[in-house]
Amino acid sequence: MSTYQTVLIEKSDRVATLILNRPAKKNAMSPKLHADVTAALEELRYDDDAKVVVITGAGDAFCAGMDLKEFFHELKDQPARYDQVLRMATEWRGRTLRYFPKPTIAMVNGYCFGGAFSIVESCDIAIAADEATFGLSEINFKGFPGGSVSKSLANLFRPRDALFYALTGRRFNGKRAAEIGFVTLSVPLADLKKETMAVAAEIAGKDAAALRATKDGYRFSLEMSWEASMNYTLAKEVELAGRQQVGWKEEGIGDFVKGKFKPGLAGHETIKR
Repeated sequence: MSTYQTVLIEKSDRVATLILNRPAKKNAMSPKLHADVTAALEELRYDDDAKVVVITGAGDAFCAGMDLKEFFHELKDQPARYDQVLRMATEWRGRTLRYFPKPTIAMVNGYCFGGAFSIVESCDIAIAADEATFGLSEINFKGFPGGSVSKSLANLFRPRDALFYALTGRRFNGKRAAEIGFVTLSVPLADLKKETMAVAAEIAGKDAAALRATKDGYRFSLEMSWEASMNYTLAKEVELAGRQQVGWKEEGIGDFVKGKFKPGLAGHETIKR
């Protein structure tokens, strides 16, 4: 793997952990960090040793949002550079993560503010520490949750919760984030890495092509009519069979018919050949 100035990558048992590494700045997103994450995700996309990608932050923060000084203040008189960085920041936190060909998990270990909400929303699964602190502080400096953050709120939050936290700037913890559905679940900070990696390992044990088809079927069907979704997922079945070479109907369902495993109680990966 390449080395990056603001990002660390650790790999173990088919799980890659992408660590935002600006702990002194609470992992706030600078122009350099956006460039590093963009390159790192592109590298992990084609890394056969990484079936699942976990995103977290170094130190006691997940991500404090945009680096207000380096992004908003220092680029305010550089419209072209500002637009370039903004497009890069929006792309990886939106389209790249949302349609990434491998499952992604946000491991929220601490402070998660503003622009970091889009990272959490775009990941397939989010697991937070009970003690993590979330907040939309833009209103406190005469701003609002703009860019991809407003869309992230609209995608996952209930209207009352979205407007309450956006209008007040109040903070909430991991337990509350789980209650309102912003994260999948929350666990004590001491157990966060163990629990997250257990989920990642479980998913990494599944068929890679089936994982990708599952993500695509869900993500794209959100944007389709019922008829379009039916046609799309039928085509996905054909694509999946081609990717697997031995189709899921022959092997997956075939092994079930032969009594080799029970789908509701175990996964196909548990079969000993």
